[in-house]
Order: sequence, then structure tokens, then C-alpha cells
Amino acid sequence: MTGPAILLLLAGLGAIAWVSARARALRLAGVARASGRRDAVHSLPGYHGWYVALWTLIPAGIFLAVWANVSPGLVTQSVLADPAAQSLPMDGFSRSAILGEARAIATGAQAGAFNPAANALVEPYRTALSHYGIAGAVLALVLAFAGGAYAFTRVRPDFRARTRVERLVMATLLIASLIAIITTLGIVASLLWESFRFFSMVNPIDFLFGIKWSPQSAAMGYGNEDAFGAVPLFWGTIFIGAIIAMIVAIPLGLMSAIYLTQYASPTVRKWMKPTLEMLAGVPTVVYGYFAALTIAPALRDFAVMIGIHGASSESALAAGLVMGVMIIPFVSSMADDSIAAVPQSMRDGSLAMGATTSETISRVLIPAALPGVVGGVLLAVSRAIGETMIVVMAAGLAANLTLNPFASVTTVTTQIVQLLTGDQEFDSAKTLAAFALGLVLFIVTLLLNIVALRVVKKYREAYE
Repeated sequence: MTGPAILLLLAGLGAIAWVSARARALRLAGVARASGRRDAVHSLPGYHGWYVALWTLIPAGIFLAVWANVSPGLVTQSVLADPAAQSLPMDGFSRSAILGEARAIATGAQAGAFNPAANALVEPYRTALSHYGIAGAVLALVLAFAGGAYAFTRVRPDFRARTRVERLVMATLLIASLIAIITTLGIVASLLWESFRFFSMVNPIDFLFGIKWSPQSAAMGYGNEDAFGAVPLFWGTIFIGAIIAMIVAIPLGLMSAIYLTQYASPTVRKWMKPTLEMLAGVPTVVYGYFAALTIAPALRDFAVMIGIHGASSESALAAGLVMGVMIIPFVSSMADDSIAAVPQSMRDGSLAMGATTSETISRVLIPAALPGVVGGVLLAVSRAIGETMIVVMAAGLAANLTLNPFASVTTVTTQIVQLLTGDQEFDSAKTLAAFALGLVLFIVTLLLNIVALRVVKKYREAYE
């Protein structure tokens, strides 16, 4: 029996359990009210239905999750015990390849075998998959019936079904809220451990303050000295994401928010705001193609025209300009919402005192909305720092420490992707450098958020 069929059958059993338990609770509650014992009814019939349905679905669901991880090993052991598997090579890699190919053919994921030895194992695989699939389905159904029967026997007017169901909902919400925290702790622990391994091979001072980045030379056996200087990467990230992109995004985003909230008519705002926010939904690879095929050649031709020699077709300026356009919605949307949230009485009071519209915007609305504007700018900076595709396609992979916006540069995220692409050995400094770069990026982002919170706290004001 296939997985979707089992899940569909369990869902049907859960629905039947809900309807049956609710009907029983309604009948018992009616009997209790008819006998004058209204206080004996604790929970609504729907809670009894959910209680029985959850007891029907949760034990069976947990078993299926465990079985999905256990059954592949049992299937493999059953196939290896078959006489057809006695001729398999003793080499572990070859044996795994043959078994994987036979399994793919047995499940229909592959039409034919490249290795003739796999054909002999197809039927044993099909038999084992069928047997263990049926066994798992039967056990799951038994658990579903047992759990539903146990819960159904507890349906009575005074049973606190609502309390039990709400506790389960609260536990689910708690687990959901802890996922982000646990994930963050796991990421930090992984970064710290792998970074510690990297810094046991490379001097941290050389990494943080070195100006030569050439991990490939270290991988070729030329040593780790002067190969992992990350300053060019840090500068490329700041140059593209925090300088060029912000020079484009902050003025355009803020001015568009001011226009949409203070000057645009309702009809214009109705059409322009969604159109502007559509920029955030365009895939970054599309921006990358646009930057590589349109913006970068135009900038190179412009640089040659004004007498700048050696301009590259992959430049920091091309990536920064397109990245700035991409993150305009982040600045504009947050600024728009913050300005619109400023009480109308403040704007009216400023205009009543004789201030012009521009003076009201610059001296009243923007200071009042500053926390939201700062939040939008930080969100845009974080988005720009973490961007990879545009940099790869428009700025190149060269780790150059330069102020020339027409030169090719690279960023931290781009190098992380390059270092972890393909088959890598996690015992070399070249691969572990990606984790050290990620740790530095994480710390810098954390510090930026702390500074931003202090700025927001300093300028936040309470308005009635």
C-alpha cells in the first residue's frame, strides 16, 4: 500500500472518529440535560470529536514517521538475505550503487539498469517493499483503531475534552515558536564548531586583516599563509550591498513612499503601490540576467566613453545598481506604512501652524516615522548583504580590493557558495573557510541589528 493511500485512509478514519465522537457527545449531553444535570456537561461536542480524532491520527502518524526511517534498512537487509544477493561485490561503494539502482527500478524511478547485477535484485526489492509496506500500513491502522477506541470510551458529559485539546494546541504552538530558536542555536553551534576547526589551521588575524584571498592555492598545496585574507570579500560586500545599493534604494524608496502617502491621489496610489511592490517578487536570477546582459555592458561602454580604461563587463556598479532597484520595495513599503501610521492630527497641526507640506514632511512626519524607516533600511541592507545571484552574474568572482566601481569584485555570500559547491572535503581549510565567512557575516548582521534597535529606541516617541 502506497504512502498517499495510507494517509488518505487515516484521514478518512479521523473524519469518521470526529463525527462518531461528536454524535455520541451530543446524545449523552442531551440525556444529561433531560435528566436535569446541566452542570455535568463540561465540553462542547466538537471538542470530544477533536479529542477522539487526534487520538486516532497522532499515534498512527508518529508510527508512520518512524517507520519511514526504519523500513528502508529492513528492506535492504531482506534483499541482502536473498540468494540473488550472494553474488554482489564486497566493495561497499559498488554494492551500494547496485542496491540503489535495483531499488530505483523496483519503485519505478528508473526504467532500466546500467549494471546487470541490479536486474537480479529487482524482484527481491519489490517483494520486500510490498511486504514491509503492507506491514507498516496494517500496524498504522491498528494504532489508529486502538487510539480511537480508547478515546471513544472516554466520551461522557463530564469529561474535560476541551482542556485536553487546548493543551495539545498550546503544546503545538509552543513547539512551533521554539523551532526558530532551536534552528538559530543549531546554526550558531555549527558555525562556531566549523569556524573553530578553520581557525586551528589559519591564523584569525591573517583571516580578518589579510588582503589576499586565494583559497584555491591553499587547496593545491601551496600553504595557508596569505591565502585566506578576507578583507577583499568584506569590502566587496560593503561596496556593493551597503554603499552602491543603498545609494540607489534609500532615496528612491523614501521619496516614493512620501509621494504615495502625501501627494498621490487614491487612484494613483491604488495602482502604483502594488506595481512598486512587484519588484520584490521578481526572481533574483532575472535581475542577474538583466544586470549581466543590459546594465553591465552599458556601464562598460559608458566608462570607455568618458576615458576610464580597463573597465570590466562585470563590475560592482552594475551589481549594486540592479540590487538597489531590487530592494527599493523593502525601503518603500516600510517607510510607507510608518508614515501612514503617523496620526493625522500631527500633520494637521503642523499645517495649521503655517508650515508648508514639505516642511511638515521633513520636520514632523519623517522624524515621527523614523523607527519604521530605519527598520526598512535595515531589512534592505540585510537583503542586499545576503544576495548572491546578482553578484555572481554581474560583479564576477574576483576578490579585488578596489574603489573603482567599474572593476570586478566579489562578496562574502558569493564565495561561500563557491567554496561549498561540488564534492568537498570538510577537512580542508578551503572548505571550512565558508563557515568562518558565515560566522563573520552573522556577527556583523547581529551588531547592525543591535545598533538599529538602539537608534529606534532613542528616536521612538509615543503618540496618542
